[in-house]
Amino acid sequence: MFHTTAIRARIIASKGINLGALAGLKVVEMVAIGPCPLAGQLLADHGADVIVVDRASGLDLSKDVTRRGKCSIALNLKNDRGIDAFMELLSKSDVLIEGFRPGVMERLGIGPAQCLKENPSLIYGRMTGWGQSGPMSQMAGHDINYLALTGYLHAIGKAGEPPVPPLNLVADYGGGTMFLLFGILSALFQRHQSGKGQVVDAAMIDGVPAMMGLVHTEIARGTWINERESNRLDGAAPFYRCYATADEKFVSVGALEAQFFAELISKLDLDTAWCERQWDRCKWPELIELLGVKFSGKSRDDWAELFDGSDACVVPVLDFFEAANHPHNKDRDSFVRPDGVLQSNIAPRLSGNKFDTPAMSQLSGAEGKAILSGLGIGDEVIEELQKAAVLL
Repeated sequence: MFHTTAIRARIIASKGINLGALAGLKVVEMVAIGPCPLAGQLLADHGADVIVVDRASGLDLSKDVTRRGKCSIALNLKNDRGIDAFMELLSKSDVLIEGFRPGVMERLGIGPAQCLKENPSLIYGRMTGWGQSGPMSQMAGHDINYLALTGYLHAIGKAGEPPVPPLNLVADYGGGTMFLLFGILSALFQRHQSGKGQVVDAAMIDGVPAMMGLVHTEIARGTWINERESNRLDGAAPFYRCYATADEKFVSVGALEAQFFAELISKLDLDTAWCERQWDRCKWPELIELLGVKFSGKSRDDWAELFDGSDACVVPVLDFFEAANHPHNKDRDSFVRPDGVLQSNIAPRLSGNKFDTPAMSQLSGAEGKAILSGLGIGDEVIEELQKAAVLL
């Protein structure tokens, strides 16, 4: 199967560099938004050949970080010949990723039954918010809605105020992307033993609760207070929250453990008697006020300098641009700028693999002809498919 990273793999292999742990894994990703593109990006980052099936060609992808390292083919899947081409592609693939509402792929004629018949070893990854079944499975939704129904959103924000959505990181990417990837890689491991593919039903409504083990433990122990800003990790504790600084910026404080809290008290030159009162909830409002006054006396960067290298668990709250230029992040090359586009570097790092800087895609459908040619489809047929608006 053709893929730009496949060509790059041959070049890099000739130099003795391992392209990635997933080199040789062939993935087809149905174009979507949210969790699926990130899942495909992370697979591509680690060497997988990822081909996105787009709905149109010529779309500018040069600023879309989640399209890095991928190829694109634009197919008309409402045409029987488009379905035939898709099935040919799938027959030589290991993984399919799709994020449509339940039933959409079946109506197109490319549901799990059809695809696994074509390729019995295929891992068919399905990503939804509400799941493939259940009374809400056909409803639209977004990250904030899935968080709301799991109880997670209820816990985030200030007491007496509406809950605050944590961007789209928790449901879309935590409960979605990461559990989709975990399911796919688990199924691939099982296929290594059984030789058989299967369907991965990844739902954000399932993934988010799976990340709530700590909260459920505290509920079981009777130590969880079911109100916002009332628990040790939700902003109620004076030693686990953010404080404003003199320049109207912020520092984050996470001094949970006794030794870290003692370091915080020492660095701030406060009464060491507070070390005995750390977990006295009745004293928390007083200490919050005291710390608020203290931190308001210096700029954010002055505090960052004071706490640098200490175990007090105090670091500055940076914006996205500041984060990319922080010395620690720069030392680890945590951020890169291929083609001038700020983005994360490849993560996690594997000791047995070396990576190039991620390459940005350019236009949707750009590799369509080459992909079909790599499947053994002749030039005349490809030209015919273009004229028939099958290959877009």
